[in-house]
Amino acid sequence: MRVFFLWILWAAAVPALAQTAPAPPVSELVTEALARSPALAALRSGAAASRALEPAAGALPDPMIEAMVIDARFPSYTLGKEEMSMAGVEVRQGLPYPGKRRARREAAEAETARQAAAVDALARRIRSEVRSLYARLYAIDHEKQALAAAHEMLEMLAATTSARYSAGEGEQEPILKAQLQVTRLDEQLDDLRAERAALVADLNRWLDRPGAAPLGEVAELPAVQPPAGSWEEAAVAGSAEVRTAAAALAAAEKKLAAARLDLKPDFAPAAGIAARGGFGPVLTLRLGVELPLWKKSRQEPMIRAAELEVEAARSDLRDAEAMARAAAASAAARWSRAERQIVRFREGILLQSGSALDAARTSYLNGRGDFSTVAEDFNLWLDARMQLARREADRFTAWAELARLTGEGEQP
Repeated sequence: MRVFFLWILWAAAVPALAQTAPAPPVSELVTEALARSPALAALRSGAAASRALEPAAGALPDPMIEAMVIDARFPSYTLGKEEMSMAGVEVRQGLPYPGKRRARREAAEAETARQAAAVDALARRIRSEVRSLYARLYAIDHEKQALAAAHEMLEMLAATTSARYSAGEGEQEPILKAQLQVTRLDEQLDDLRAERAALVADLNRWLDRPGAAPLGEVAELPAVQPPAGSWEEAAVAGSAEVRTAAAALAAAEKKLAAARLDLKPDFAPAAGIAARGGFGPVLTLRLGVELPLWKKSRQEPMIRAAELEVEAARSDLRDAEAMARAAAASAAARWSRAERQIVRFREGILLQSGSALDAARTSYLNGRGDFSTVAEDFNLWLDARMQLARREADRFTAWAELARLTGEGEQP
């Protein structure tokens, strides 16, 4: 009766094991990471700097002002005495070939769009990393709870076997095996604590917190649903990496267009006014045209380089699309596997392992079974609870990857 009373106490105590302070919801951690990430702040500043440079890309060059003296009978000073002698000022303004300024401005805007796409890609990665780490912490915390419950049960079982041995109703081997099981559980708990500390440090890196900053237990994961329709098509259409590659291609094409226009000559109109003393002022109007004698040798290699950059950007875009399809297929496979396994554990393995352990435990307490069967069924029972938490974490991680790829569910 005393032994059964101990088992009843244990069964009642398992759900009420001491819990530490709960961790914040994953949505709060995602929001904090996006607000505090130094890497994301750096990319945003770079994009803002690129946007600030857009007007300068299409700006006109500064005008030039020149002083002018013409002396018709130099070295004699004849200003005011000679009709052709004069002194004045002239203003000259460089004018790029029509279309050049627009092409340069569009190239700058395309570069800004590329950097903005990179900002979005990093923001999605941060969301995915925080969610994945949160899911892994959920699995570890539930494994710790299962191990703590198992520890309590094994200590009671060790006390039971010891009492039976003292009463001459059992052998010493069950005592030693029970003690060994307790030691192995302590080993697993130590490993889990170390693994959890490493995961928390990794999460704190994204939150810009000290590495050893504590995080409470992750009690549950949000309910999630995968995107509807073809996951591969959704990934290609919504992938931030594909969008970044497409923006890089657009920027390369704009740079190529600007480089080709640079073969065209620029203009330099000028206007001036000069005084001739008593002979009245003189107005001068000039129009200079650049002679592109050396532009070919300088510009053609730059054009060829820009063409190669366009080809490289096209290849990068195709590669990004292929990677998005592959990543979506992989995440979909992991999601489907986790879904099937969760159903299998909840509807079968958990109940079966619990029933097997109860039967083995009852037989052992009634003197009909042996401790080895209890230990074996106990390990199956413990593994089933730990595996369920891992499968739930796998499903949430697969969803986080799909959300990163497709852009769906990207709100924290």
